[in-house]
Amino acid sequence: MKFNPLSEKARRTEPPPISWLMSARLANPDLISLAAGFVDQDSLPTVDAFALCRTILEDIPRGQAALQYGTTIGLPTLRESILDRLTGEAGLAPDRQGLTPGHVVVTTGSQSLLYLVTGVLVDPGDVVIIGDPSYFVYMGILASVGADVRGVPVDENGMRIDALEGVIDQLREEGKLDRLKLIYVVSYFQNPSGLSLSLERRQALVRLAREVRDESPVFVLEDGAYRELNYSGPAISPIKAFDRDNDLVAYAGTFCKSFSAGLKTGYGLLPDLLLEPVLNEKGNLDFGSPNFNQCILDEAIRSGLYDRHVEKVRQSYQSKLGLACDALDEHMPDGVQWVEPQGGLYIWLMLPPAVNTGAKGELFRRATDHGVLYVPGEYCFYPEPDREKPKNCIRLSYGSESPDNVREGIRRLGQAITETLS
Repeated sequence: MKFNPLSEKARRTEPPPISWLMSARLANPDLISLAAGFVDQDSLPTVDAFALCRTILEDIPRGQAALQYGTTIGLPTLRESILDRLTGEAGLAPDRQGLTPGHVVVTTGSQSLLYLVTGVLVDPGDVVIIGDPSYFVYMGILASVGADVRGVPVDENGMRIDALEGVIDQLREEGKLDRLKLIYVVSYFQNPSGLSLSLERRQALVRLAREVRDESPVFVLEDGAYRELNYSGPAISPIKAFDRDNDLVAYAGTFCKSFSAGLKTGYGLLPDLLLEPVLNEKGNLDFGSPNFNQCILDEAIRSGLYDRHVEKVRQSYQSKLGLACDALDEHMPDGVQWVEPQGGLYIWLMLPPAVNTGAKGELFRRATDHGVLYVPGEYCFYPEPDREKPKNCIRLSYGSESPDNVREGIRRLGQAITETLS
């Protein structure tokens, strides 16, 4: 064909790195994957899911309604349940903030909500600020829409607000502050670092975003996918709780990590200005996420089964996290650093600067030869033209493998790092 038929957006969109990491794992079942952020297979609630389906389907009218198309915005009772949970657990104040179930949109996983919000706000060349490092699958969305992405360093308290102020000042100097559309933050147990944004920084982020509203149409996109996977940390209100007028923060949540990834159901809590555009976009995309899945989750929440399951999941992951950190203490050579997270599914390793952890580096080859996969940290830094991405970091996930495999995988990785350093 003489001409390339693909759109500019399609040409900007590349396959996410996790795709080939998953393919490598499937091609070699003997590999221990500390790469894919899957949930623990043994934690999936098969017996409970069967009971929930039976409860719904034994009531014929209710079952028929569940098997019918739903609405674009989502099941009304589930949206009520979501808002009630965020009010009780997360500290939102619907009366004060002007929030109703009508601001809750049910989506096909939280990734769908991230895609929709970004799509209705960001044109090619618009600016999006993200953490550095950050969730690399979202980076694929930003590349596809042609965003001008700026990274802000993350430390043990999350995104550094002083560095965020510096990026905003730089945009002002460039005359691009009016094109700043989004500040994207994974607020709980960040993928990939495992670290959370502190309470003080959540409040400071909202204040800063409000201060620039006269110069910029900015929104905060809060990714709270791991909020419920809190094992030992303090219960911190989401950034959304400080959005007093419901005009600044779009919150994305999911049931995939806490209950069932296969049900693939997430949700958004949206400011008034974004609600209709997101629903219009979603209507064109799928005119509603799977209705039966929403009915299952709503029944799980209202029956109390969901809370009981989440507590089991927390206990299981907390045990695996402790095991993983003990294995790191035992098997990592000198010079490898990490911070033990208090929740989530990830641990971030920082190796000596001379070690290249990239997919084409010696360590990755040695690790796969030893039978273990990890996510090269370079994937978690957005490529900016004026800086070189760090290449000495690793993202580990302890979620999907068995406790024995987590321990053995870290032992193999430690051996590969030791050989590389020597």
